[in-house]
Amino acid sequence: MFAIIGILVVFGAVVGGYLMEHGNLRVLLQPAELIIIGGASVGTVLVANPLHVLKQIAGGLASVFGGSKCTQQRYLDSLKTMYDLFNKARREGLIALESDVEEPEKSPIFSKNPAFLKDHHLRDFVCDTMRMAVTGGVEPFDVDQMMEVDMEVHHRGATLPITALSTMADSLPGLGIVAAVLGVVITMGALGGPPEEIGHKVAAALVGTFLGILLCYGLVGPLASNMGKAVEDEHALYHVLRVVMLAFLKGTSPIMAVEIGRRAVPGHVRPSFQEAEKVFRSSSSGGGESAAAASA
Repeated sequence: MFAIIGILVVFGAVVGGYLMEHGNLRVLLQPAELIIIGGASVGTVLVANPLHVLKQIAGGLASVFGGSKCTQQRYLDSLKTMYDLFNKARREGLIALESDVEEPEKSPIFSKNPAFLKDHHLRDFVCDTMRMAVTGGVEPFDVDQMMEVDMEVHHRGATLPITALSTMADSLPGLGIVAAVLGVVITMGALGGPPEEIGHKVAAALVGTFLGILLCYGLVGPLASNMGKAVEDEHALYHVLRVVMLAFLKGTSPIMAVEIGRRAVPGHVRPSFQEAEKVFRSSSSGGGESAAAASA
């Protein structure tokens, strides 16, 4: 939502200032220049990137306009899922988690968190890690190394579309110059004609440079930056779950493990101690424990 508002502000300010100086808006409407710049920039992306990166770019742009998925509620739901999973392991033993991690879609615990099941990267990250714990014979240090490698590979892949879009943004001013040079070529061919016609062609050539710079710094560049922040938000969620699982595998109680994870949540979406305790208490049953009891 804010991305759309920002784009409207950028173009509204540019056009509004232009009109305040009594500029002719029709002069800026140069479809040929836009086709040259837009088409060439899209072509460079197609040349430079494989199909899977192109799909990631489309998905990343959709997420920019859809808002961040890593909300406070997402963190609460994720921590609650881990708390329920750890409580089951504490009551019945780690071997009881085998059915949950082998078939997460059929797990009563994971089924309560549809967003977790839908995100297959995050689901596999948790299930593969807990599968190592269920198998046994793997030290927490080694599990932590595996999680670190997994996160690094995922993060590297998630930044590929951002790099591609940033490269596209960097190319736009140059492509604007290309459009302007072509406009100058056309203008040179019209020398000797009416001054009005020559002036119109010069204006059209300058619009090419204007569009290239505006699209770079006012649209594509900010979109790439927004996608980068979304990737960092997702990486923070992985880090929280890594901290939680590592704490539990080291022998920490379920409630303390998720409390350690809560402390690792970024400050702008971190739930308070009371909010987290309310969620965990609602899921406590049998051998569950409350945060207050663990803190006592």
